[in-house]
Amino acid sequence: MILEQIDKDLLAMAKESDSVLKDIYENIDDICLYNSNRILSAFIENQVSYSDFADINGYGNYDEGRDKIERIFASVLGCEDALVRPQIMSGTNALYLTLSALLKHGDTMISISGDPYDSLQEMIGLYGNSSQSLKAYGVKYEQIDLINDDFDDVTILERLKENNVRLVEIQRSRGYSHRLSLSIAKIERIIKKIREVNKDVIIMVDNCYGELVEKREPGHVGADVVVGSLMKNLGGGIATTGGYIAGKKEWIRDVAERLTAPGIGKSLGANFNLNSSFLKGIFMAPNAVKSALKTVVFASYMLEKLGYKNVSPAYDEKRTDIIQTLELGSKENLVNFTQGIQSTSPIDSFVRVLPAPMPGYPFDEVMAAGSFTQGSTIELSADAPMVEPYTSYIQGGLTFEYGKLSILLALTNMKKEE
Repeated sequence: MILEQIDKDLLAMAKESDSVLKDIYENIDDICLYNSNRILSAFIENQVSYSDFADINGYGNYDEGRDKIERIFASVLGCEDALVRPQIMSGTNALYLTLSALLKHGDTMISISGDPYDSLQEMIGLYGNSSQSLKAYGVKYEQIDLINDDFDDVTILERLKENNVRLVEIQRSRGYSHRLSLSIAKIERIIKKIREVNKDVIIMVDNCYGELVEKREPGHVGADVVVGSLMKNLGGGIATTGGYIAGKKEWIRDVAERLTAPGIGKSLGANFNLNSSFLKGIFMAPNAVKSALKTVVFASYMLEKLGYKNVSPAYDEKRTDIIQTLELGSKENLVNFTQGIQSTSPIDSFVRVLPAPMPGYPFDEVMAAGSFTQGSTIELSADAPMVEPYTSYIQGGLTFEYGKLSILLALTNMKKEE
């Protein structure tokens, strides 16, 4: 039994944490209730029916269930329309699909949140020589770094006054960078300022890891396009594949035509019998996000109490994504910690994880992902690029109870290695 294997001092510390973290947990519960209300209301407004779960094959013509899913996602994300499909296989795929649909030869895109996530860099053309990168198709890329984990308003606005930028990209989560994630309030502020100097530029937000962590989404504060994966927050741990793009109707039409073909757009696309899991996934998503947040808050508290440095965010800091980081200082420590998470997973707990190449990433990666859906990061996982300062990125936890047990056992195993 796992409880019998956990260090007694760690169990005592975990019990003490319940009172220390009580107010933080209650705030997370409040956000979960608020977002659950929005999602349940969207289900009722769209008259979801058991018949919407039907398996539609072939071309996928006239799939009312698929259309209802996309209306629900649009509503939840504060957007006019959405594209939610099993044919979108990951967050990176969703982002590439969106950018390649909205950017043409000679267009300029600017990342205003610094370095994009590792898997986007080859896609953009920042390294490698792929003939399918945005750079290979003649798209120009610029970048404006953050200042103290916030937007460089002055530089951004001066650049956008030139009016020759097609698209501005904002990455909400930290990705593999050493910054805090961006709050909806910060995103709202910069969008309002951008609109004062440039009304035409497309503002796209990479929403991965951030959905339902706050009471508002980027679409509620003026983002034109919002992009994410169903193997993260909005899949609720139930969707086994898929991604979404939500936003203004004209941009969703363009992205849909890139996915299918001009003139076809959203009209076709078999659902592979996944309507039920997509609907159940977003229905359960507020609770899954709640559990993931409580798990990483608990992990942060325990790590800080145990004397680990460079734990970010701190347990009592405001969160706007589900990612927790821990700098471990060496390859050995990073691999041992990741293995500790893997060994406490419900799936493949017996596997010994080691650094290895991963498609789309510039460095070897070490990943603990003992999840029911391969690569699902709403389930408890830890991954890291094998580069200094050897930082582990922890996220997920389908229930707080399972997350707490896994964290405690992983910490117990780490103590044994000391």
